[in-house]
Amino acid sequence: MKPAIIKAGKWFLNALLPRTCAHCGLDLHYLEDAPLCPACAAGLEPLPALHCEACGLPLPDGGASCRDCRGGAPRSLALARSAFVFNPQLRSLVHSFKYKAREDLAGFLGGRMAAALPGFPELDPYKFTAAVPLHSSRRRDRGFNQAELLASTLASSCNLFHLEGAAGRTRNTPSQTALSKEKRKSNVAGAFTIVKPELVKGRNILLVDDVATTLATLEELASEFKKAGARLVAAYTLAREP
Repeated sequence: MKPAIIKAGKWFLNALLPRTCAHCGLDLHYLEDAPLCPACAAGLEPLPALHCEACGLPLPDGGASCRDCRGGAPRSLALARSAFVFNPQLRSLVHSFKYKAREDLAGFLGGRMAAALPGFPELDPYKFTAAVPLHSSRRRDRGFNQAELLASTLASSCNLFHLEGAAGRTRNTPSQTALSKEKRKSNVAGAFTIVKPELVKGRNILLVDDVATTLATLEELASEFKKAGARLVAAYTLAREP
């Protein structure tokens, strides 16, 4: 199809169904494919260079590790990294993605994760991705698992192998959003199972999710992967709560 016809088609579609920025609501140019206006897109914050070497928490005052990781007990997660800080612009995108049926945002968000991945060479040994699973009832309500879409996009963009459906959720846990750190741990305890252990044994697996806060969910899932024979387990999320 000729570029002029494509351009005219986009203009006509935008006239019928105008697109707005997912954060500020400003009208988007009809040739703009991104879900954010240029100003809001420029406001996305990559994970800063100063972050905990273990959990990836931003460290505005420097240091090699955060207080929780310094001298802490061994974890099933070898390390965790995130593409961005969970700031207001990204929060709007994630909420649209998860709660407003914006499945179309998977390509943009997964693509940004893929673009940021080379900045974390410590994740190079992890060649297999696995998504944090949703309980079947929540997946049915939402229509998709956002982590699965991000993991699949990341894998296809970065020549990784995606272990689709490797893990499952054994119970529908309440949302972690309003829970304390300790309650988050107990909330997800025993919530996961490895459905396809034959895909896991001896492999270095990169767990993928949208947002990391205390890492309770990712740590619990990593523990199950290690029990199933995974060699190493790390986590890579779209965003990290600062």
